[in-house]
Amino acid sequence: MKEIILIKNGELALKGLNRSSFEDMMIKNMRHRLHDLGAFKFEKSQSTITVIPENDEIDFDEAVRRLCKVFGIAALSRAAVCEKQLEAIRDTALAYLGDALSEVRTFKVEAKRSDKKFPLTSPQICEQVGGWLLEHIPGLRVDVHDPDITVTVEVRDKAAFVRGNQLHGAGGMPVGSGGNACLLISGGIDSPVAGWMMAKRGVRLTAVHFASPPYTSELAERKVHELLEKVSEYAGRIRLFTVEFTEIQEAIRDHCPEEMFTITMRRFMMRIASEIAQRENCGALITGESLGQVASQTLHALGCTDECASMPVFRPCIGMDKNEIVEISRKIDTFEISIRPYEDCCTVFTPKHPRTRATKELARQAEEMIPNREELIERAIASAAFKNIN
Repeated sequence: MKEIILIKNGELALKGLNRSSFEDMMIKNMRHRLHDLGAFKFEKSQSTITVIPENDEIDFDEAVRRLCKVFGIAALSRAAVCEKQLEAIRDTALAYLGDALSEVRTFKVEAKRSDKKFPLTSPQICEQVGGWLLEHIPGLRVDVHDPDITVTVEVRDKAAFVRGNQLHGAGGMPVGSGGNACLLISGGIDSPVAGWMMAKRGVRLTAVHFASPPYTSELAERKVHELLEKVSEYAGRIRLFTVEFTEIQEAIRDHCPEEMFTITMRRFMMRIASEIAQRENCGALITGESLGQVASQTLHALGCTDECASMPVFRPCIGMDKNEIVEISRKIDTFEISIRPYEDCCTVFTPKHPRTRATKELARQAEEMIPNREELIERAIASAAFKNIN
């Protein structure tokens, strides 16, 4: 029995005349996610993308699992292909879905007949297939309002498809359709969630991580790699730059007022990330900040750090509380990695009493106390080590 995957897109249906370019981008992303599983063919027809394996040895379960994480896909379903004849459709429905129907109590049949030359109407297909299944599966009954399984028959130009319940896709827009942006990623809970949220809107991610050896360990850096590997299951390949930040943090410690440590550090991060982002053709920075969560995330502090960014700063978590962010982190499987007890550079030299209502003037004065600021930034940028994630 030939099995395929039917892809339903969501927002792409609203794109009008340029919808095809968005679909092509989504197909490119699907190819990337499936490339090591084997060869697949992709066909676009009637608001559906059909994914057809080109050999029988492909791990179909794994293919479906990966496609559920491709942004742009609203829903997908496994389906069996058969001839456009009533007998073939009935036999295929029983053979393909019989085991699943035997384990539930209720079902209904829906039919979609895009080939109007097919001799039966949609209601007649439902009646014939439903009656056949009731006859051959003891204890099954029809519930048209809230069935355990919906059996869907689609009669198309070249063949008929039989499928069970749809699976939810990741939704959103195809990665790449929203441009490029640079994610400032620590080892915490918030920044991976922020990256995931922007990727869902079609943004392709570059990431910048600041490491401060010997104050931060290789385990902390590995933690960031693992977080991005989880995000990349949705976002595709991520270009990661790891910046040596120790020299700058020690200079801040030695020359700045303690209450201004964190804001000054964030201002340096914004300058460095902006430079890397420009070189990577990114149009914005992304951070995981949530308003008021910590002292460096007050309105005053955010204004001080934004002054040093040369491009827009996106903060998708800005209006969320911690529980909401944690819920998403569990959904995308980053939470357990994020809570590993390895310090990142944001926790190094943390002031006991950080200033929460700093002004831009105070922030500038604190920075001016650091000698050779531009040289420090240049050396940090030059230190950036590059790695592709996924």
